[in-house]
Amino acid sequence: MSSTTGTTTVITNIASLVTNDPSLGDGSPLGLIQDAAVVIEGDRIAWTGDSRKAPATDNRVDAGGRAVIPGFVDSHSHLVFAGDRTQEFNARMSGRSYTAGGIRTTVAATRAASDEDLERNLTHYLHEALRQGTTTFETKSGYGLTVEDEARALRIAAAHTDEVTYLGAHIVSPDYADDPAAYVALVTGEMLDACAPYARWVDVFCEKGAFDGDQARAILTAGKAKGLHPRVHANQLSYGPGVQLAVELDAASADHCTHLTDADVEALANGRTVATMLPGAEFSTRAEWPDARRLLDAGVTVALSTDCNPGSSFTSSVPFCIALAVRDMGMTPDEAVWSATAGGAAALRRTDIGRLTVGARADLALLDAPSHVHLAYRPGVPLVTGVWRRGVREL
Repeated sequence: MSSTTGTTTVITNIASLVTNDPSLGDGSPLGLIQDAAVVIEGDRIAWTGDSRKAPATDNRVDAGGRAVIPGFVDSHSHLVFAGDRTQEFNARMSGRSYTAGGIRTTVAATRAASDEDLERNLTHYLHEALRQGTTTFETKSGYGLTVEDEARALRIAAAHTDEVTYLGAHIVSPDYADDPAAYVALVTGEMLDACAPYARWVDVFCEKGAFDGDQARAILTAGKAKGLHPRVHANQLSYGPGVQLAVELDAASADHCTHLTDADVEALANGRTVATMLPGAEFSTRAEWPDARRLLDAGVTVALSTDCNPGSSFTSSVPFCIALAVRDMGMTPDEAVWSATAGGAAALRRTDIGRLTVGARADLALLDAPSHVHLAYRPGVPLVTGVWRRGVREL
């Protein structure tokens, strides 16, 4: 099925429809409507409600008593890279801990790869994610760490998504190992100038072994001056200034948030910055789980994302991350699904995605299950059986 402007399609006989609008359905944050239908007109949602009251349309799809949810919004990934780190993972699972330095392996492979290789790899993982219900994704540079390689990574990414992040400050480039200050000058100068035209966001890995608070502030401030909005890799491996800096600079998202003080939680609760949880990283590094319950109880907006990257979280599966968040991070199934859809949209400061309400983009997933709860209840099972993106059925 394909849609063009003016063409209407109703998906009917939906057992449970997640709208993420609390004014609808059961009044919960998910806005659940039972025995529902949704109408797509062009690339937008035109109607939701009781299946028996659905208006006439050009096309009809019978959901067969299955659940429909908004397409997942994966607001944190690193998909422009070459090679993999199978040997590192194998060694780590045999007892070696993860540190920020492992990124250098991917940097070498990415620099050596052709544009065609990087594009092929990117589209491979995008299709993999789409099959699992992801309809919007953010992705970053950060595996080139030269002016030319960072700019080409963003150029390649920008052909596939509007949510492109400049991460020249992933680690200090190996070329500048003896002069980090000179690398920060490059990241905030010539590299930023070359990369800004392709990006919406600027990010920094604020962590021991990467960039300290002062360096991170300089990088994010320079990015803001170029019209890029901040995001921060914050407090993943240790306590640090990342979360406080993110809130101070009104970053859209502080990502990881594993090691938090009470002051960090309070800052997030009182600001607009979303706390993005990335449980794939903890799973793949046997690290301490972030405490999503603590954040949610404090009133922090939480997103859930894959952190798909070849070193520390090589999964493109949002359903897998939902299951981990429910099992090991204190989230309820409802909270995890909200965080992987509406929460991801909030982390990208978007209101047109992550929800199924009139006027929103027609991005949705059909599950081979009667309820969204099955995403956590049946971990590892490929439940996504249909995907519409911008009103077009892709799966």
